Amino acid sequence: MRRLLRRALASDRRVLAARPELGEADLRMMRRALRLAAGAAHRGEVPIAAVIWRERDGAIEVISDAANDREASGDPTGHAEIVALRRAGERLGSWRLMGCSMAVTLEPCPMCAGALVNARLDRCVFGASDPKAGACGTLYRIAEDPRLNHRVEVHGGVLAEESVELLQRFFRSRRGRTRSPSSAVGATAST
Repeated sequence: MRRLLRRALASDRRVLAARPELGEADLRMMRRALRLAAGAAHRGEVPIAAVIWRERDGAIEVISDAANDREASGDPTGHAEIVALRRAGERLGSWRLMGCSMAVTLEPCPMCAGALVNARLDRCVFGASDPKAGACGTLYRIAEDPRLNHRVEVHGGVLAEESVELLQRFFRSRRGRTRSPSSAVGATAST
């Protein structure tokens, strides 16, 4: 365990040296999000998690955290970002989350990026880019769109390898469980 912790700390120092726009809090919160995402995978949810925090007087205050809960809740908006934003608003007694940052393991989709803007979040740090729905740089730039009344500072690719590995492991295990030998034999190139 100590060896893993030392390796993670060394990795974090390298990331901070290469990315001066990031702080130690960004990496700590992303690691927390990765742990939450791993827990979501064990519950059968897509392993995506978000943490909302703010820094006050040099201390990190976690406002809320959440993982995807669409399967458990049956809610199509049960993305980690949306659930975390709701919890943060409830905890702070306001929908305005100015002064807060979010770490999320996968680049927010259009719905979530719009919610970040509407919540007046200051910053979003994400892990893996999303080539199918990424709305914070990959396909769209909703969070930074100058036509909107608020912009969110975005930093992507933070601990991306860990985020990608978690997602790949989850989907590999799902494919292995749901695919039967008979369905693999009957598959064609067009499916």
